[in-house]
Amino acid sequence: MLSREEYVEQSYFFRTLRERIMDGYASQEAIRNISQEILVTTKLPMALDFLAAELVHCGEFGSAMKRLPHYFTGFQTFIIQESERDSGRFDMRVGLEVLDKEAAYRAKGASVQGVFLYQLETICRNRLGYDMGLRAIREDPIFDDHWREWIEAVQRQIGFVDIADLIYIRSDYCWKRHGPQKKPALFGEHEGRIAWANRGKDPTFLFSALARQLGYPFVPRAKLPNEQEHRVIVLETKLAQLETRIKLLEEERKGGIDLSQYYVKPQ
Repeated sequence: MLSREEYVEQSYFFRTLRERIMDGYASQEAIRNISQEILVTTKLPMALDFLAAELVHCGEFGSAMKRLPHYFTGFQTFIIQESERDSGRFDMRVGLEVLDKEAAYRAKGASVQGVFLYQLETICRNRLGYDMGLRAIREDPIFDDHWREWIEAVQRQIGFVDIADLIYIRSDYCWKRHGPQKKPALFGEHEGRIAWANRGKDPTFLFSALARQLGYPFVPRAKLPNEQEHRVIVLETKLAQLETRIKLLEEERKGGIDLSQYYVKPQ
């Protein structure tokens, strides 16, 4: 576990990196600049220098985060690696916003239950895969052995058993109704009541209620593109293609297409 100072600086880094990427800055340049702004009393500047160097060599910094397990959690590394996948649909900007909110939540004094629910909801809403996602969550140092054992059980049962039932069974509310269980409760009576009330319902209702009641951040999601703006972009692209075709036809009528304009000059 890191100090509050580290989480505050991490939140600033993820938020600022997201803003500068949206402004058109290259990731390598943005990371190097942000490392100059981070407090030198933290370990984050050294980590950012390592990330920038790794970005130069292999073009991604998820692998560098994986090599720093003593500083970045498995969940943080998993989110960045999923956002860097060419075949994935998870946007880097959304991933950075997810990590920004999680670090800010930890800096304010996060509960173990809130951290788990926030990370699980992130995986569910963005369809990042339960197996790899829960494995990454289990590596977080905030969880003790009882939590890791339960998360492993959730990894095997999720999709077959309602998540509300899994939470309810390991809550104080279940103890109150059915007596002491063999394994210790991981959730309080309040969370157990919410899980009991949302059994058989859409899991998004469960997560929304838990986020409101426990105070952990709402999970960011990718915004759907505006339909009108999308149509304008498609029309502009098709017009540009038609202009190119008309220009080629005119050149062919005048005596042939000049292919020399497409030649690459030798270095």
